[in-house]
Amino acid sequence: MKQLLLAVIMPAAAFGADYTIDTTHSSVQFSVRHMMVSNVRGEFAKVTGAVSYDPNDIAATKIEATIDAATINTREPKRDAHLKSADFFDVAKFPTMTFQSAKASRGAGGGLTVTGNLTLHGVTKEVAFKVDGPTPEIKDQRGGARMGATATARINRKDFGLTWNRALEAGGVVVGEDVDITIDVELIRK
Repeated sequence: MKQLLLAVIMPAAAFGADYTIDTTHSSVQFSVRHMMVSNVRGEFAKVTGAVSYDPNDIAATKIEATIDAATINTREPKRDAHLKSADFFDVAKFPTMTFQSAKASRGAGGGLTVTGNLTLHGVTKEVAFKVDGPTPEIKDQRGGARMGATATARINRKDFGLTWNRALEAGGVVVGEDVDITIDVELIRK
C-alpha cells in the first residue's frame, strides 16, 4: 500500500522514463579559436534522439542522439559552405554525427557525467559530457511531461580527422584544434 501511495504522489520522472529529443527546442553549439585571437561560434540546428533516465538508477541512463551536419550555421554563408565541404565535415559523405552513451555517473558536486561514443566525420571516439540537469519534469500546455539538460565537452577536432588548416604569416594557424561543444536539449516523455 505504501508503494502504491508513493507512486501516486511521486512524479513519473522520479521512477524513470523514456524521452524523445524535441528537435524544435534543442540544438548543438560549438566554439573554436579563429586566427589565435577570437572564438567563432556556430550551431547545428537539428538534433534528434532518445533518452532513458531514472534518477534512482543513474547508471541505467541511455542516450542516443543524431545531429544533422548540413544544418551547420555560423552566421556566415561562405564559411558554412566551407565547413560543409570535404575540408571539414564533408556532409555529402558524412551527413550525420551520432552520440551513443556507454555509461553515466553522478559526480561529487551532484552533476552527471555521461560517457559514450561520438561519431563525427566517420571517426568514432569516446567523449565524456558534463551534464547540467536534468531539470525537474514539468507539465506542458498539452498535458505532456518535459524536462531539459545542458551537456558540455571539449574535443580535439584532429582526433576526428578534421585536419584542414592554414599557417598564418605572423605565426599560428587559422583554426584552433580544441572545440568546445554545448548541447541544449528539451526532452518530451513518451
